Amino acid sequence: MADEEEYRRARAQVQRKGVEVEGYAIEGVSVGGHETCVTVPSLNVAFDIGRGPLFAVSQDYLFITHAHLDHIGGLPMYIATRGLYNLKPPVVFVPPCIKDDVEDLLQIHRRMSQVDLKVELVALDLGETFEIRNDLVARPFETHHAIPSQGYVIYSVRRKLKKQYAHLKGNQIMKMKQSGAEITDTILYPEVAFTGDTKSDFILDPRNADALRAKVLITEATFLDDQIDVDHAREHGHMHLSEIMEHSQWFRNKAIVLTHFSNRYSLEDIRQAVSKLQSKLSSKLVALTEGFKSDYR
Repeated sequence: MADEEEYRRARAQVQRKGVEVEGYAIEGVSVGGHETCVTVPSLNVAFDIGRGPLFAVSQDYLFITHAHLDHIGGLPMYIATRGLYNLKPPVVFVPPCIKDDVEDLLQIHRRMSQVDLKVELVALDLGETFEIRNDLVARPFETHHAIPSQGYVIYSVRRKLKKQYAHLKGNQIMKMKQSGAEITDTILYPEVAFTGDTKSDFILDPRNADALRAKVLITEATFLDDQIDVDHAREHGHMHLSEIMEHSQWFRNKAIVLTHFSNRYSLEDIRQAVSKLQSKLSSKLVALTEGFKSDYR
């Protein structure tokens, strides 16, 4: 208990920088090629783990999109820090094709450090669903990066009275429920989607419709201007901001959080580019700019 209290105090000292959209506080850092780790504390989830930042340690569920070091390098430290503060072993989701390699990596660290590194490692494949809690589930979706990758959608689970029972009164519904009859339909509402690194191809895949209608979409926009063209972005498995503009009609999200800007850009570059794009989108557009410097300091 003392260790956990010490951790909570340390966590409170970390300056929380992020954005708030559609009722969700989204914290993190995402600088292209350097580090990406984004958390949604109210859902108890982190997406990618960067270098293992302290702000992510309190999240019990970690979703890894792909195996580039700026997205997965901090995994052993994240697990070890949770153990240090007596937090329960985390549940870490990975694309199935990298699960064995991640297991091997953790085994190497266990041998070197002589630390248990307790974790539940889950290979979550396309088409599968994982229940985070009774009102929250996660599903992966296909993305298109330079190496195997996948994004994730977090859904809220709600139960709605079946249409054929809509005419019944409250006491009649109660009697049917007590009799064991199934009187509700289970409906999944996409709340937050995270793409990680990807080309724009994911936008045009009809199987990814839930990511494009999630309340909040967290996606990348590595390149912003004409100095780096779309072909270069695609060659390296990334998106150019102009592609989001080109495909703007497909986005049904209430808010889009842009991440993973190249470190060639300043805060002013990012804000100016996002401001231009906002006029083309009905979704509220927000940039996650932690880690970027201003031209004026």
